[in-house]
Amino acid sequence: MQVAIQIIQIILSITIIVLVLLQVKGGGLGSIFGGDGGVYRTRRGVEKSIYQMTIVLAIVFFLISLVSVSLSL
Repeated sequence: MQVAIQIIQIILSITIIVLVLLQVKGGGLGSIFGGDGGVYRTRRGVEKSIYQMTIVLAIVFFLISLVSVSLSL
């Protein structure tokens, strides 16, 4: 059981890392040279889905971590 939880945590952590890297935030290095750094905009479409999926997976990762700790006691 403990090994299965650890494998699930590894898969979730890699997925969260990929989702965070896919999110566009302020144009990256382009904002250094006068890009859109100060403009507020809303998330739409795929960007909103990726954002929400990142939040859900982070919560699931947290809950699975709590279960892992409680099983190891």
